[in-house]
Amino acid sequence: MWWLIALLIVVGALMLVVELVLMPGITVAAIGALASWGGAGWLAWENFGVRGLLTVVAIVIALTVAATWFSLRARTWQRFALGDRIEGRSQEAPARRVKVGDRGVALGRLAPMGKVTIDGRDYEAKTTGGFVDQHTGVEVVGFENFNVIVKPLK
Repeated sequence: MWWLIALLIVVGALMLVVELVLMPGITVAAIGALASWGGAGWLAWENFGVRGLLTVVAIVIALTVAATWFSLRARTWQRFALGDRIEGRSQEAPARRVKVGDRGVALGRLAPMGKVTIDGRDYEAKTTGGFVDQHTGVEVVGFENFNVIVKPLK
């Protein structure tokens, strides 16, 4: 019977590690660990009395501390972590290079969004209303996130 108790204790410890590392916050594995340890304690008490129960409780506490320490060490799970560096970057906000009042040309029809060229650079643009035909001159009147707000030149 001792092998079944030991198996339940080990299964409970493994479920605790799964809860801490793979599924934090889900609590399915934590409930399984508690049920496994409860079964081990009940079997120990049933077959070996209070001394068996206290032995199981002491082993479970020691395993819980050891499993928690082992699971939460940074270097333990480093081989599972993504180690790649992200070298990409977001596009630069047009407000850094373009100012209100700058003029440019619509690359395509703005209906009401499209592309414009201002000082040799292309930007996503949005009109103040209506449509702007291709190759029409535009003037910057504002900014919205990464878009340039333009109005057609008369």
